[in-house]
Amino acid sequence: MSLATGFRVIDSLRSTGHVVTAVDPATGLLQPSAELALRVSGVRREPPSLDELARLSGTRHRELSPELMMLPAIRDAEVVFLALHGGRGEDGTIQAMLDLTGVPYTGSGHLASALAMDKDLSKTLFRAAGVTTADWTMAPARDEMVDHTLGFPVVVKPSKQGSTVGLTVVRDRGALGPAIREAFQYDDEVMVERYVPGRELTVGVLGDEALPVGEIFPKHDVYDYECKYTAGMAQEEFPARLTVRETALVQDQARRAFAALKLRGYARIDFRLAPDGTPYCLEANTLPGLTATSLIPQAAAARGMGFAALCERIVELAIRNDVGG
Repeated sequence: MSLATGFRVIDSLRSTGHVVTAVDPATGLLQPSAELALRVSGVRREPPSLDELARLSGTRHRELSPELMMLPAIRDAEVVFLALHGGRGEDGTIQAMLDLTGVPYTGSGHLASALAMDKDLSKTLFRAAGVTTADWTMAPARDEMVDHTLGFPVVVKPSKQGSTVGLTVVRDRGALGPAIREAFQYDDEVMVERYVPGRELTVGVLGDEALPVGEIFPKHDVYDYECKYTAGMAQEEFPARLTVRETALVQDQARRAFAALKLRGYARIDFRLAPDGTPYCLEANTLPGLTATSLIPQAAAARGMGFAALCERIVELAIRNDVGG
């Protein structure tokens, strides 16, 4: 996913005259031959296995060091365009390192990135800011307690993961324990959240503007990894078929969520619209995908903004934020 986003952004920026150098935080500067090899690999239909995640995490833990920030491609850049999703690429780690270099970068700062990655903390801040979000508890959680406080079905997910990795919709007591154990394989904190039936909505925020609301129609019961990153596995509609009031409400909630987490640049805020018309905020994505099937580019297109213009705007916001604008 990060590669698909990165290469699409690279191609767009190069097409508009920018000089772009590709850097992989795990391996360093990408030579043209390595870049070509990675382009061929593409995005898989399934998320990485636990062994692959552990191996990648270990590699990136070693490579995400101050020496990486001393690469001329980073140190001398006008802007670093981050195309990393999940893990240390989105949890504030690399953002904090870039802050030390003084080089502007796209997306949110280190604190906001960390807050958005932690679903427990972000939901607490949402509520404080008047953003509606579903009730939740953190594991360990006994099935009797969950049934009494939240009721089934519930959604079990790692608290600090993305792309629905390790997520399970649990519809009865007997499946709760296995789902929690599965989620714990991906994170040391696991959230159990009340399942909200309804429509899957998403709102991109670009600077101080809420983009057109989109609706997602996944082929599976859950908008999972395969539906997100495989062409044809989900349909999206921009703008969503909502009333003027519903649109304004969801966009207002998105802006509130964006501000509550101190996000900047751009982000994607996801919602469930319950049958009674209440939008429940699910999470904020601080570095949303920019692939051919991603949602932010579709929202921008619905506003009349092409992909090249979107990338340019994201770069402009990074520079403006860096100078305190």
